[in-house]
Amino acid sequence: KTKAAFGSVGRRIPYRIVHVINQDGESLGNMHRAEALRLMDEHGLKLVLLHENAEPPVYRLMTGQQIHEEQLKRAEKKKASPKPGVVQKELSFSSAIAKNDLENKTKQIAQWIEKKHHVKVTIRQAK
Repeated sequence: KTKAAFGSVGRRIPYRIVHVINQDGESLGNMHRAEALRLMDEHGLKLVLLHENAEPPVYRLMTGQQIHEEQLKRAEKKKASPKPGVVQKELSFSSAIAKNDLENKTKQIAQWIEKKHHVKVTIRQAK
């Protein structure tokens, strides 16, 4: 089985018994999938899988707007979390650096940026 991502919406429910939560977040309890589909049609809502690993799996009745807002929240949270594997490089040098040394360090910084590393440059004031 492939893992169902948030937003798997629709009438195909592979589970006989599901736990249903209404659009206000209140639990409606465990019910047969036919009953859950009937509720979905009556209220003009969509069933969205929230927790596949729970016993029974948890579905929520949501409006299209609620689904869209939840997807935006999850995308924002994913974007805000630091990505694993991102390397941060730090380079520090004096403001009295020689021209040749500065060119070499600039080339090094360009290589790191090409490799998608985060680069932090610190320049100390020469005495």
